Amino acid sequence: MLRFVFVLLLFITYNTNGQSFQPVFVEGGNFLMGANSDEKSEGPIHEVYINSFYIGKYEVTQKEWETITGNNPAIFKGDSLPIHNVNFFDIQNFIALLNQKTGLNYRLPTEAEWEYAARGGKYSKGFIYSGSNNLNDVGWSHINSDKIIHKIGTKLPNELGIYDMSGNVFEWCNDWYSQHYYSDSPKDNPKGAEKGYSKVLRGGAWYLSFPSFCRVVFRDSAQPELKNECIGFRLVLEKVDK
Repeated sequence: MLRFVFVLLLFITYNTNGQSFQPVFVEGGNFLMGANSDEKSEGPIHEVYINSFYIGKYEVTQKEWETITGNNPAIFKGDSLPIHNVNFFDIQNFIALLNQKTGLNYRLPTEAEWEYAARGGKYSKGFIYSGSNNLNDVGWSHINSDKIIHKIGTKLPNELGIYDMSGNVFEWCNDWYSQHYYSDSPKDNPKGAEKGYSKVLRGGAWYLSFPSFCRVVFRDSAQPELKNECIGFRLVLEKVDK
């Protein structure tokens, strides 16, 4: 019990010059993942069970990145803007440094964890976007961003109090992408295809992303070497056992 409390306090209070990696607890459970839509990769709808975990309330910011790595590769600069222009391998290096500094085990979310959290977990109301059926309430996309990236947390949160899971920047997930993965995905804590050429991206972005890209079920992917102004990430920490 003491170890649980100590580690949880570390996670909550760890900060980078005042900007905390703020956790949101996502209680595990079953949900129906995917959709029956014209996008073949979004189906079939299938039941998934997810263990409890913590996920970042916000996308990782440039200030947080710079404090850990000593550099800021972002194209559009701003302490409270999401870090972007970082590829999958850059993020793995960042996470390794962060884990070394904190003694914790941060990582990228799996695609299933990401969708479960974006839907609102056990409190989901079944919205199209993360927290609303009106994208303008919860996310920055091509149609409302004025073609600029925006500070974290300026729209409304979803049912779990998580911000920007629809729009602002696409978010890297840990999974290898497969268009047909949902057809044979395991029920318990799926972790994506065993191998592939690209990694999963979720959530849509502020530029060249229309509302359909920002739905909680929309799947995209990119080769892990890709970096641009529209892709960032958020952190996950697995639930610490009591």
